[in-house]
Amino acid sequence: MRRYFIAGLLVWIPLGITLWVLRFIVVTTDQSLSLMPLSWRPQALTGHDLPGFGLLVTLSVVLLTGMIAANYVGRRLLRLGEQVLVHIPVVKSIYGGVKQVSETLFSSEGQAFRQALLVQYPRAGCWTIAFQTGVVGGEVGRALPGEHVSVYVPTTPNPTSGFFLIMPRSDVIELSMSVDNALKYVISMGVVGPEAAPLSPDNLPQTPHP
Repeated sequence: MRRYFIAGLLVWIPLGITLWVLRFIVVTTDQSLSLMPLSWRPQALTGHDLPGFGLLVTLSVVLLTGMIAANYVGRRLLRLGEQVLVHIPVVKSIYGGVKQVSETLFSSEGQAFRQALLVQYPRAGCWTIAFQTGVVGGEVGRALPGEHVSVYVPTTPNPTSGFFLIMPRSDVIELSMSVDNALKYVISMGVVGPEAAPLSPDNLPQTPHP
């Protein structure tokens, strides 16, 4: 009975969590319908609520915005809108910071979360998975001797919270595993081990200095 019960849990727990996350996304995006005129809402058009309609509207708006931003005229219009925002005292600080972070995370040229690392944290001799978010430069880089990297150390099982560290590049080990596999390793608290990737002379890990 115990074996069957555990086998059932292994089936239902991931399925239940997946359904709960999907339901949360659908319900959250459905709340965006409150921004639409009453005559455009599904209740007025069909007489019934349509679960997931808000998700469809949200995806359509995001895709349409991307199509507009990808052409010359759209970029000009967005640039004019940004020029208005950056002249509003409080808004320019919030918008500028969020925009810079978004471009760093989602841009194809960005390096944030493109490299899984192995670092010693919270003390020497204890190792954990981390992600490189950038290379330290500017005033902070000039104040530190040698080359340093920006590192994000996620917590487990919730990797959306964590710690930001500035570490010497010589103290981090670059891993050949993908970011997805590294996240699975963190979320599972080490239960789901990453598959060993074949090493080549180009991706041999760097050994930190003692």
